[in-house]
Amino acid sequence: MQRPLLFTPLKLRGVTAPNRCVVSPMVQYRATDGQLNDYHLVHLGKFALGKFGIIFTENCAVEPRGRVTQGDLGMWDDGQIEGHKRLTRFIQQEGSLAATQITHAGRKASSPRQFDKPDEFGPKGAGWERWQVVAPSALSAGERYSESPVALDVAEMDSIVRKFGEAARRADAAGYDVIEIHGAHGYLLAQFLSPLSNKRNDQYGVDRAGRMKFPLMAAKAVRENWPEHKPMFIRVSAIDGGGGWDVDDTVAYAQELKVLGIDVVDTSSGGLTGLSTALPVKRALGFQVPFAAAVKRGAKIPTMAVGLILDGPQAEKILQDGDADLIAIGRQALYNPFWPVHAAQEMGCDTDFSMWNPEYGWWLDKRKNNLPVERAATGQVK
Repeated sequence: MQRPLLFTPLKLRGVTAPNRCVVSPMVQYRATDGQLNDYHLVHLGKFALGKFGIIFTENCAVEPRGRVTQGDLGMWDDGQIEGHKRLTRFIQQEGSLAATQITHAGRKASSPRQFDKPDEFGPKGAGWERWQVVAPSALSAGERYSESPVALDVAEMDSIVRKFGEAARRADAAGYDVIEIHGAHGYLLAQFLSPLSNKRNDQYGVDRAGRMKFPLMAAKAVRENWPEHKPMFIRVSAIDGGGGWDVDDTVAYAQELKVLGIDVVDTSSGGLTGLSTALPVKRALGFQVPFAAAVKRGAKIPTMAVGLILDGPQAEKILQDGDADLIAIGRQALYNPFWPVHAAQEMGCDTDFSMWNPEYGWWLDKRKNNLPVERAATGQVK
């Protein structure tokens, strides 16, 4: 049988993803002072055993005040590099590409964890404290967020741009193969893009070209500090959820990003106000795929689709239809860390368990011979 696109390698600049299955960045709130620890190694390492082609860390803040929560990972200090090296070594030795996402949360920083109660701020007894947050304009993101963000001046904006570049340098030193800027879900870059959160009347506001200027500066700084042979992604919210930023704006933005050397647009939506997962469209299977398709076709740039993509056949159809080039799996990967190899079994393209690491595969292939006939094709037993 013809190999599915989902399991076809994809060359991105000087690296090659062994398949199109990607672990989406998912915050875990387990870091102290931004440091990667054993929890992150185990959490992300299991996806390498599951044979995802690209594995992303959660977002790593470019400065301490840019963290969403106090438990987020960081990429603001050289002392954080060594912990990341341990992770990249393991992911790469299992055959996957190691990827990281860098961000600044802007006015959505200094936040409770998503599952905290209204009167909580972080884990009990951990000593978490709020800090002053910044934004394009002194407008709050709403409930659960700071009521008084400070509007950035131009000197501070230039400093943050440099910090994005410095974070890219550290990510390279840590051994990552892929870097992504988090420019979606109402974080700082998205705050600049939307006229609902950017009320500036200087060169960084007023119209779409002005609102795009700061995010494009940050992207340029990352590209200049990130090796030419390594690919660079950006996550965007195709629509902001409030009517200020839409798909046509995103296509125009993606065209400018492409000129700067962005290789893939990771296409999400919403989150400008409220929780970062607040979405402006009804959740359904593949509900954000049309955004990825619109950006791919409108800007003629590769895209990554995300959002309730649950199984291999669904992912394969997205690729076959030309709606995206990569498939990002988030919560479904938490539910099933072996999603790629299970999808391959389901789709009949790995009947001998050769996609699995050999320490697992030979056991499973041997067991297959002892299964009932109706189970043997997949190796699954209820």
